[in-house]
Amino acid sequence: MPDQTFHGVMPYLVSPIDAAGNIRTDVLARLCDDLIKAGVHGLTPLGSTGEFAYLDRRQRRTVIETTISAAKRRVPVIAGVCSTATADAVAQARDYQTLGADGILAILEAYFPLKDAQVEAYFRSIADAVDIPVVLYTNPQFQRSDLSLDTITRLAAHPRIRYIKDASANTGRLLSIMNRCPQLSVFSASAHIPAAVMLIGGVGWMAGPACVIPRESVRLYELCRAGRWPDAMTLQRELWRINEAFARFNLAACIKAALQIQGYDVGDPVPPQAALSEADRKEVERIRGEVAKLQPRGTQ
Repeated sequence: MPDQTFHGVMPYLVSPIDAAGNIRTDVLARLCDDLIKAGVHGLTPLGSTGEFAYLDRRQRRTVIETTISAAKRRVPVIAGVCSTATADAVAQARDYQTLGADGILAILEAYFPLKDAQVEAYFRSIADAVDIPVVLYTNPQFQRSDLSLDTITRLAAHPRIRYIKDASANTGRLLSIMNRCPQLSVFSASAHIPAAVMLIGGVGWMAGPACVIPRESVRLYELCRAGRWPDAMTLQRELWRINEAFARFNLAACIKAALQIQGYDVGDPVPPQAALSEADRKEVERIRGEVAKLQPRGTQ
């Protein structure tokens, strides 16, 4: 049976940062606390929304430390680990476990193309280095070397590789993973329709938009868990406009803009990324405002 120690709505946190490159720890801590109070089931710092590819080692470590401290063991913290070099990824994973992370989100950032055996060795080395659960992360839209189904199947035999977050936007691929690897728990990405992934056997979703609509996301998850699929799909259709909006813009820029509108001083995306234009920001604000007006029907 799949492990469901990690489940539910786990927002990919933004990394609040000022113009001098300092992590705004007070803002991040406040965001973590508010998300937990909104009912999320875990926190995932240094995912794609966390701009891991743009931060240095000191900044990444500060993000992880701050998130773990703010969580206060109320929900699990799954720390993102990413590198082009296996030794660096292993060092990150060990460090984050020492800091108190409950799990590792393992990401491969390849420059040169890699063969399946090399991709497998990278993820296996991370899992061998820690004593906490590992979540495989695969996103073929951005990663030069993705995990094939055969590679995922072999990695699923590792005792600490117990989850996968697949952002392929291919729901059929998720079903193939579930069929091949029944011991793996599958998380949806924002590229998928979360309710559909829950219907076929998913355990939740890790996605940036949940930072902006945490209560609505938790409500959707609870409807799915209760098997109230008509109500869940009604809510899912209404929430999908958030995913559509975020797909149009740079992900970190869009979510940071939405959080700024909500009163979080998260700063701009790390250059060379750019903040949203004023017109795009108004569009995000309009859509978020419409979603905020949704009535909690079908949840009583």
